[in-house]
Amino acid sequence: MRPSRPLPEGSEETLQKALQESKSKLEFQRIQCVWLRSCLDLNSEQIALGLGLQAPSVRRLQSLFFKGGISALKGVGRGGRHRENLSKEQEQSFLKRFFTQAQEGGIIEVSEVKRAYEKKVGHGVPKSTVYRMLARHGWRKIVPRPRHPKTDEAVQNAFKKTL
Repeated sequence: MRPSRPLPEGSEETLQKALQESKSKLEFQRIQCVWLRSCLDLNSEQIALGLGLQAPSVRRLQSLFFKGGISALKGVGRGGRHRENLSKEQEQSFLKRFFTQAQEGGIIEVSEVKRAYEKKVGHGVPKSTVYRMLARHGWRKIVPRPRHPKTDEAVQNAFKKTL
């Protein structure tokens, strides 16, 4: 096994300060991977065992620290729209035409929006993708009510009898 690469000067203090300022458990654990190596001179297998991680994950985090410093370990979270077809701003501008049509009293068909969306992104998408996009931008399905709320059936029946 090759000898481990030495950490930069002053990294022990920087890591100690970063541990105290960490905002989440994930961030704390990422910084702790490097801190345990710098302070206690533990190898990646020992650190992985102590933190409940895998040794390759510990080595990857230490490599991130060497390449980008403490900022590489901070703020990197999970989640996000990794498979987005359009950004939220692009979706907003795409839907603007349909929303103006709806505000003028027109009826929007999702199949029509889906066809335009597929043309914009260049490949087919499921209908659920379009529905999720519409929900993300505040669109809701409004169905015309069957009768007016101020309807008086007695007046209507009287009107029918007089004809």
